Amino acid sequence: MTTRHEQKYLAILTEALSVCGDYRPKFGQGGQAGLTLEDFQRLYEADQFYSWFGLSSPLMYAAHKAAGGMTSLYRQIGMGCQRLFVEIPKDHLRLNEEQASWFYTISEPNKTQRRLSLDARISLDAIADPQAKKRIDRWISAAAGTLQLPRSGGHGLKGAVFEVRQGYKSKDSKRQNADVANAANAYAHRYLPVVLLLSSQIDGGVAERYARARWLLLTGVTAGTPLVSAYVFLDKVVGYDLAGFLRQNSNALKTQIESLLEKLLYAK
Repeated sequence: MTTRHEQKYLAILTEALSVCGDYRPKFGQGGQAGLTLEDFQRLYEADQFYSWFGLSSPLMYAAHKAAGGMTSLYRQIGMGCQRLFVEIPKDHLRLNEEQASWFYTISEPNKTQRRLSLDARISLDAIADPQAKKRIDRWISAAAGTLQLPRSGGHGLKGAVFEVRQGYKSKDSKRQNADVANAANAYAHRYLPVVLLLSSQIDGGVAERYARARWLLLTGVTAGTPLVSAYVFLDKVVGYDLAGFLRQNSNALKTQIESLLEKLLYAK
């Protein structure tokens, strides 16, 4: 890991997190900026029903700000992780932007074309380093065996495509249905679909559904095999110790999170 890569990766995460510091709840009013405490109090005090209950209290504003802010914080951690992951195969497998991205198109009922994409791609043909290519090829073959893919589907895979998240705690059926369709399209294009979580947080029922759709699920455990652990996969197969990087920069990340939480938990 070079200092240049380290600085870039940390900047990706901290810049994504910094968005949360400006979070303000919108209270159903639309717009991008959200409401200040003063805006909120004017809105709620003008509503007779809310004013009778005292809902214009600064504590109510703080509660809304904290609740929405937590959602924003998790979302921005996820977005930062997605952006960071895309850079890793580009830097360590020497892939360019086009080689590291993947999308497909579907036809809508009105005959328009809709473009759908996953977060990253590793294609065997794009890897110039013979040793790295061999590692990826062996990992894909082992994954096909783990997923019990039929011989017609497990052989001839030309790479892997990745959906990257910080965790998966919700049971969003719309998101799951889209991911099931993504997996089918990945296999149709001869790519192994991989859900890569950087935490170990995933609902058991969701994990089972993704397994039935033949997604390879890598979670944020730091031990195990490259077919189970996202960090072991990145270290042993891609060639980058992401767990070590996060461990090394943990104090900086904790300091930023602590500062953001203080902003989110106060009315101002």
